[in-house]
Amino acid sequence: MGTFEIFLGADGQFYFHLKAENGLIIAASQGYTSKQSAENGIESIKRVAAQAEVMDQTATPTMIS
Repeated sequence: MGTFEIFLGADGQFYFHLKAENGLIIAASQGYTSKQSAENGIESIKRVAAQAEVMDQTATPTMIS
């Protein structure tokens, strides 16, 4: 299971990381002006991520000539 970590950045804003079991960061947040806002961001990810669609943007588009 992963872990969310909330921290205060050098700019005074709150951020969070989602870390995998091996300790690698697999998601990073934007900056938030309050800790509560960062916590709300985490809750939003928890709600939405399980049902989020994956869009593969690495597929090469078909060339039309």
